[in-house]
Amino acid sequence: MLARSVYTVTRSQITSTSYLPSLSSYSKFLQPKFTFSTMPPKGSKRETASPVGKANGVETKRVKHEANQDELHQPHPFAKDAEEHGIVLRRFYPHEMSTSRAYAYNSNEIERPMEGLVAALEETAGARKQAKVRHAVVHWFKMDLRHSDNRSLALASAKAKEAGVPLICVYIISPQDFEAHLTSPVRVDFMLRTLSVLKDDLAALDIPLHVETVDKRKDIPRRILELMEEWGSNHLFANMEYEVDELRRETRMIRQFAENNMSFEVVHDTCVVPPGELHSGTGKQYAVYTPWYRAWMAHIHENLDLLEIYDRPEKNPGATRRTFKTLFDCPIPDAPKNKQLNDEEKKRFHGLWPCGEHEAMSRLEKFCDEAVTSYHDRRNIPGDNGTSCLSVHLASGTISSRTCVRTARDRNKTKRLDGGHQGIHVWISEVAWRDFYKHVLVNWPYVCMNKPFKPEYANIEWSYNMDHFEAWCEGRTGFPIVDAAMRQLNHMGYMHNRCRMIVASFLSKDLLIDWRMGEKYFMEHLVDGDFASNNGGWGFSASVGVDPQPYFRVFNPLLQSEKFDPNGEYIRKWIPELKALSDKEIHDPYNRGAGTKAKKQGYPKQIVDHKGARERALSAYKDGLERGI
Repeated sequence: MLARSVYTVTRSQITSTSYLPSLSSYSKFLQPKFTFSTMPPKGSKRETASPVGKANGVETKRVKHEANQDELHQPHPFAKDAEEHGIVLRRFYPHEMSTSRAYAYNSNEIERPMEGLVAALEETAGARKQAKVRHAVVHWFKMDLRHSDNRSLALASAKAKEAGVPLICVYIISPQDFEAHLTSPVRVDFMLRTLSVLKDDLAALDIPLHVETVDKRKDIPRRILELMEEWGSNHLFANMEYEVDELRRETRMIRQFAENNMSFEVVHDTCVVPPGELHSGTGKQYAVYTPWYRAWMAHIHENLDLLEIYDRPEKNPGATRRTFKTLFDCPIPDAPKNKQLNDEEKKRFHGLWPCGEHEAMSRLEKFCDEAVTSYHDRRNIPGDNGTSCLSVHLASGTISSRTCVRTARDRNKTKRLDGGHQGIHVWISEVAWRDFYKHVLVNWPYVCMNKPFKPEYANIEWSYNMDHFEAWCEGRTGFPIVDAAMRQLNHMGYMHNRCRMIVASFLSKDLLIDWRMGEKYFMEHLVDGDFASNNGGWGFSASVGVDPQPYFRVFNPLLQSEKFDPNGEYIRKWIPELKALSDKEIHDPYNRGAGTKAKKQGYPKQIVDHKGARERALSAYKDGLERGI
């Protein structure tokens, strides 16, 4: 049966037609009606948009004049800094774009990657529908490493069952993607361990999982086509990823498959509410969380099928193990050399982060049974175990946001997401942040291209004091709450969310170091590194993102420390050299009479004065905004 829209179907009744796109549902991405709150400063030099044209019946947007097009391809004046400090990886990407180019996205002059993918789906709809099922149907795993509540996998299974052919699954390890996307070694290790769990789960259903390494990222589409031909398959299914590289790659693949009389179906699954569904009363895209969240809740309440869980795939036909025997014997490759952990790290991280969807579901159930009701009161206390720690599983797709929201809601005394027990609806609102940041990524794709959500903030002259940066990375700033948080990150591959805000504000405001260096360091070390959430959090803390608060909001690390770690429990855990200090001294040892004790234990003095650093930051932000484009 067909459901309300192309991307919501009744989970238990997926039919052979339920995955086919309803083209009208894509129109929101094809119409030039986006209105954005982030516009050029008054008096700035801007290009004008061209009239909307049509190609193959699909509306597109183009820059008006060739000269303007050339201008929009010029680098940002500070592009060299971004390159020299490893912010823009020139091996994979062009130089940092100009602020004018970011504004051109806002003004609908440049096609967003999502718009390109949607256009490809629309233009190839007929060809994909006509593709004949051959000997197998294939599901491509990416960041959806589970066989439960997986939309694309369920659709692929339904297609295979209808045709009476086996379902085959594939995962491609891409060393260059890991490098370009700054994927941390601990996260790579977690995903590879998860693949072993997933392989066993699928094998119990006689479904093979083929995993192989493709050295060059540009070769991935060609290799998948080769595997499809080898397996005798014309149908590939995958869940959509919203980063620019993936959207553009899959846009090309959709067309390439159609040209070869094959079908590549790419569907929404990561977000509870797909990007593009929510608009304000004036048709604008939401750029502030609170009104977006109200719309998100209302949309789910009106479309409760969004919280229905997809069934696991059907068991394959009995002959599958004979026909595809070599696929069942396929081992999980080792991590690429530059993403490998040493033996000590493996032992530590494996103990800290058990992998796989069963562990994810167990953790969710335990949290909902024991801690969700106190979540509102405990979530900001880093020394308390009051959070779910499910971010690692959400980032790798070992559990879906849909399952999390549905499970928490079902523990409540009301079916409303904003009612009942406070702890439950506050936790659901935190899960919703992940949707929000992905919606932002889709509508403002330049945030995926090393630009701030507020383009005018790209003109701040940052400090690139590497001594200060290294002290921040290593937990040697002299600010105990900052140092404790950074040591937790380096040891666990994880940091409490409140601490993420504190250390990000400290780097960008107190040290005036380019926030993108901190964003990069997090991605290179986090086990739960998710681009959209990490970028959104850094934008919030550095005052360059979607947060409506002005730039002069600067976290005071001492006040944050006393408020959220009042007894110094968190600091003592991660900075043992300060454990003998009193509850008052531990937050600021050198200014509270404990300098001699701290120095004797090797703990450093503060590397900056917060008051002076705050004034410097406000001046730098003000100058940057006045600099214009």
